[in-house]
Amino acid sequence: MKESSDFYKERNFINLDKIDRLLEELPYFCEDFLRGVETRTSTLTRLNYCYDLRIFFNFLAQKKYRGKKIRDISLEDLNAVTEIDLEIYLSYLSNYKFGEKRLSCDERAKARKLSSVRSMFKYFFNKGLIEVNHSAKVATPKLHEKEIIRLEKDEVSTLLDTAEFGSGLSSHASGYHEKTKIRDTAILTLFLGTGIRISELVGLNNESVDFSNNSFIITRKGGNKAILYFSEEVGDALAAYMAQKEEDPKVEPDETALFLSLQYRRISIRAVENLVKKYAKIVTPLKKITPHKLRSTYGTALYRETGDIYIVADVLGHKDVNTTRKHYAAISEDNRRKVADKVKLHRSDEDEA
Repeated sequence: MKESSDFYKERNFINLDKIDRLLEELPYFCEDFLRGVETRTSTLTRLNYCYDLRIFFNFLAQKKYRGKKIRDISLEDLNAVTEIDLEIYLSYLSNYKFGEKRLSCDERAKARKLSSVRSMFKYFFNKGLIEVNHSAKVATPKLHEKEIIRLEKDEVSTLLDTAEFGSGLSSHASGYHEKTKIRDTAILTLFLGTGIRISELVGLNNESVDFSNNSFIITRKGGNKAILYFSEEVGDALAAYMAQKEEDPKVEPDETALFLSLQYRRISIRAVENLVKKYAKIVTPLKKITPHKLRSTYGTALYRETGDIYIVADVLGHKDVNTTRKHYAAISEDNRRKVADKVKLHRSDEDEA
């Protein structure tokens, strides 16, 4: 099997263009930092560094170096940033203004922004360009466990039925359903049957799929290739969609993308997020189901069937098995629910007899 990398090349070019534009707003030395970490980071990681550093330097310009323009902040200024300054920055992130927007970061967003700042300080400290890395002394905000949200078995079945038959859709959505039901069913089946990431799904090409051994090749985070295997149920949904495409005269002969939009271009991440939301809110309106929650649903089901956390980590592409333990936590929750009524508080007639 081979996989065209056009999608990933295009995405990288877009990210690099955004980075170039953001660097025009940042101090001159940020370009040196991004160049220094280029070989061990993705373009998306570096883009997120830029977004986070823009907020950090905006804070310094407003609160520490009042009146100084962001572009004029120097390495000497960075060297003068103290541990207290960074703690004030974390507090500032709870309620701050950027441009015309009033924003607030939760504990996870604060931790990510602190991580970006730490990476920059560490780089310049290791290069000998600042004397002390005060960011290493700042405690990371405590992260509380997120509530585990996933679909139950009956909800999975109902979700797929909703995509296939369109029950519960609005009159507006029903008008498009006949055109998209086979595609949408294939997308949902692929999420729920393989645990694929949304970026991996959007990046799939026709030649990525090999029906001779029920497998497909994906590009993982960081650009590594991996082969995933799928069940007959997933294969049937994919085959039905690909057969429909072959019969559609509007599909360009040289179009390589597997999943297409109604405009006959590669479907976007946003469009996939919207279609998942559209069907999920019919099936389970109280749960906020996203593509990532479908991935978690698969991980939980796989752990339930195998009992092997390392298999789940490998299939999901987690580098650290601790990332996967949330699926184990979901099983623990099931166990707690099962034993909830095992301990009796009042004696029954049989006990008294």
